[in-house]
Amino acid sequence: MIRLACFRIALLAGAAALLPAPAPAQTLTMGVIAGPESLDPHFTATGTHAEALKHVFDTLTHSGDRLQIEPGLAESWRVIDSNTWEFRLRRGVRFHDGSDMTAEDVAASIRRMQQLSGPNPTRIYVRRVQEVRIVDPHTIRIVTDGPAPTLPNDFIRLFITSARATAGLTPENSNEAFNAGRAMIGTGPYRLGSWTPREQFTVERNDGYWGARPAWARVTRREIANPAARVAQLRTGQVDMIVRVPAADVPTLERDRTISVVKAETVYVFNLALDQREPTPQVTARDGSRLAANPYRDPRVREAIDLAIDRRALAEIAMEGMGTPVSQMVTPGIFGFNPALQIPRPDIARARALLAEAGYPNGFRMVLNFTNNRLPGDANVGTSIAQMLARIGIEVQAAGQPAAVIFPARARGELSNIMAGWGTLTGEANYYYAANAHTNNPQLRLGAFNWTGFSNPEIDRLIQAANVELDDAKREELLRQVGALFTAERVVIPIAAVGSAWAMRRDRVSLRVGRSDEETYAWDLTPAAR
Repeated sequence: MIRLACFRIALLAGAAALLPAPAPAQTLTMGVIAGPESLDPHFTATGTHAEALKHVFDTLTHSGDRLQIEPGLAESWRVIDSNTWEFRLRRGVRFHDGSDMTAEDVAASIRRMQQLSGPNPTRIYVRRVQEVRIVDPHTIRIVTDGPAPTLPNDFIRLFITSARATAGLTPENSNEAFNAGRAMIGTGPYRLGSWTPREQFTVERNDGYWGARPAWARVTRREIANPAARVAQLRTGQVDMIVRVPAADVPTLERDRTISVVKAETVYVFNLALDQREPTPQVTARDGSRLAANPYRDPRVREAIDLAIDRRALAEIAMEGMGTPVSQMVTPGIFGFNPALQIPRPDIARARALLAEAGYPNGFRMVLNFTNNRLPGDANVGTSIAQMLARIGIEVQAAGQPAAVIFPARARGELSNIMAGWGTLTGEANYYYAANAHTNNPQLRLGAFNWTGFSNPEIDRLIQAANVELDDAKREELLRQVGALFTAERVVIPIAAVGSAWAMRRDRVSLRVGRSDEETYAWDLTPAAR
């Protein structure tokens, strides 16, 4: 276990008594699914990782409850010319070691993100940055590879680390330096207390924080991957609140007078992505022999799979009412959502006919990979899709795995498909399409998450046009066109938007609002009134 003695809780409690607060300083214990995966905020773009480390590291811009962009370490920003943004930094912000946060720290953080790589690289958030110019200690200009209308949206995940603490670190030794605590120096409302990987992450209040003072002196995020165990620990008082309450438990907890429940619709969409590479590793004939071609490359096979999926049944039964059928990879509140796209209805007869037309009258055999611990209901949805595909003659081996296993396997090219969730966290559809629908092109810094090998020149053209279009109406129309074309390809099949619920001990904790990105921050929770 990694442990830093930053200051004593007794001193914190004494200091808190001198300041006005809604209730005495307390310890908050949260039951969460996962995270962090490292103490380096740039290690991975996984949501649970970012959620945990936002308590220690701040970002240049903030995302509001409904993903509206708000000031963070940057108090304002403006366009200088078509390729240049200027960000004005807050004055008086200090790192946990007492040093001032300046433009050099922002520049160094961008450089780190551009160099690091991994299964879910954070460089997606700085992919448009071509040059960083420091004007003065509190002003920085970002030169982009063309007009970048959504740069402030991308910077909600631009975690600012200390240039001094990270100097000399390489992609090979960064994790060790952060995990040992040497580089774990942020500007956030909390500083590191201790971390036991896969068990718990504890932070202690930073009374020198530039923003509002959090109510909690100490916060522990206890990793409880098993949903039933999270509920049990809430009921017995071992944790004050839990995230991602299993849908089956929501009605029961709502009837419990000792528990309060908050629900919200989220931007996460379950989807099934199908490999377009040749050959693909996890698809064979029904007798196990090698097929002449990857069946997922045939649009008739992809349509058959789409028509086999009953989205309404998945949302109502597999997700136990906590899901909403969808027609595309972005939800209605996202800029670029296409209202003209209709939710497909299942058609088993047509699906069987399409398979026969494609040369698979008896179907084929496939492994269906899906996460089983990342989002509420993912294991049930994956298992149910396996059963639905069996109805059209496809023999399926259901292979649910933890996200920490399945995402690296995907990055290594070992999977033929994956059913998981994606959230358009920046509030703009191009965040999803630029990373997943565009041809993987490192030179253009597009398609970073397009592991399937999918490529469509017209979609690429539209995404590149949307990337640089400063007129909101024109950019929205371009994104709607991308959505229509990409959805029609069925390389990624959208299934259902994920609803989420939080539950807490009524006598201990109150949650202001459930966020649409599902992230849970200690400052959104307050001690219950006594």
